[in-house]
Amino acid sequence: MTAYDDLHLFTGDLHSHCNIGYGHGSIEDSYRNARLQLDFACVTAHSWWADMPEADVRLAQTVAYHRAGFQRTAETWPAFREVVEANHAPGRFISFLGCEWHSMAYGDHHIVFGSPAGEIIPAADLDEMRRELRTLAARGVPALLIPHHIGYRRGYRGINWDAFTPEFSPVVEIMSMHGCSESDEAACPMLHTMGPRDGASTYQHGLAAGHIVGAVGSTDHHSAHPGSYGHGRVAVWADALTRDGILAALRARRCYALTGDRIDLRFSINGAPLGSALPPADVREIAVEVRGGAALDTIELLHNNRVIERWRGADATVSPWAAPLKVCLEVGWGEKGHNVDWDVVLAVTGGRLLGVEPRFRGHDVVAPQAGDEECYAFSRWERLDANAVHFATRTWGNPTTTTAGTQAICLELAGDAATRLHGTINGIPVAATLGELLAASSAGYLGGFLTPAHRFHRAVPAGRFAGAFTLRHRAPGPRRDWYTVRVRQINDQWAWSSPVWVG
Repeated sequence: MTAYDDLHLFTGDLHSHCNIGYGHGSIEDSYRNARLQLDFACVTAHSWWADMPEADVRLAQTVAYHRAGFQRTAETWPAFREVVEANHAPGRFISFLGCEWHSMAYGDHHIVFGSPAGEIIPAADLDEMRRELRTLAARGVPALLIPHHIGYRRGYRGINWDAFTPEFSPVVEIMSMHGCSESDEAACPMLHTMGPRDGASTYQHGLAAGHIVGAVGSTDHHSAHPGSYGHGRVAVWADALTRDGILAALRARRCYALTGDRIDLRFSINGAPLGSALPPADVREIAVEVRGGAALDTIELLHNNRVIERWRGADATVSPWAAPLKVCLEVGWGEKGHNVDWDVVLAVTGGRLLGVEPRFRGHDVVAPQAGDEECYAFSRWERLDANAVHFATRTWGNPTTTTAGTQAICLELAGDAATRLHGTINGIPVAATLGELLAASSAGYLGGFLTPAHRFHRAVPAGRFAGAFTLRHRAPGPRRDWYTVRVRQINDQWAWSSPVWVG
């Protein structure tokens, strides 16, 4: 798609927490984890809450841990800056300094600084926050101010669309551990103690109100694990892996929200990429291309928040050997709360290992815990050679029957039915051919019944994880229209695009 010819796709997390503030795990562990599977990250320190409900005696504990977190952030801010800079490696991995500003009236926001000279801003309201950001910008410290978990009711730390402007907020966060704020009918409901979604706070409501704003995801993870699988990430189309390149892509809204898998989403109207605001046009030539991390279920094109085109997964009769396949190995299960360390080596014989996508997660923490875990940076991976990979990680059983605590790695392979994937899992030999995995998944155990287990997912040929379509759409009237793309995979991983506006 020509709109993306001079751009590169990078994936990151702009909003996660550690023990700077009131999370768990160190800032050093945060960046160790981020570098495993992301291209950029902002670890955000809790910093200020002007309208904290201190008079409500029910919230005494909440007020106390916030105050303690803010004090810790203030005390450690200089050292925090140093760690952020030590992890910054343009072209390889981008780190951003950041902090979080809470508000009952305006909703919570996180600040992403484009310079290590960023400061904690004790603003009383959004007007003061924007004045301070203008002052910093004039001193050469650019920043973004990103509303997050926007779907909560206004006045309950959800977004206040009436007070919103795109001046420092070209995007809003619509996916995180809190759930999805795309619409009041979206997947991933909000189940935190802060409450349910409110329709007037959702992203689609803001678009319908006329706001020109893009969509991102991030984890809001509180255990030093940016990018923790399944909880929210952001993908950007940027010209370079630099701070300026990532921020420019976000300001241009060339970005989209993800849950976990690195879904490659390309979407253009009249030759312009996602995030574009185009002049009036009676005819809109729309092109959509998606390359997923697993078999695609649906790709939906929405016009003014209404689905107008739906692509469904490709026919299973597509030749499985015409293009690369993906095979995911997942490890975990076993007794809940019991740590299991994993050491896995996989090699490919009779084919080629084309790519590796780790899918690691941290402990699911979104509020302070009574104690700390033994360790917060427990995963690593490496290519042993062109056709072999090694990874080590930890699992602790699945917290509930609907919440995964597993770890995984996805391999992209070229081969045929006889191509053999083999190696060891905690010293136990394993092997399967692509022909076998194309027919069915394969599970195994470290021991007997109720012991930790592994699963080779069914192999997915490119004909099932790639999809594309084009559409010519005519203007229904003189108003400004917006178009978005929504992607769902059969493993329930999602992507939501920033819009393209026309008119």
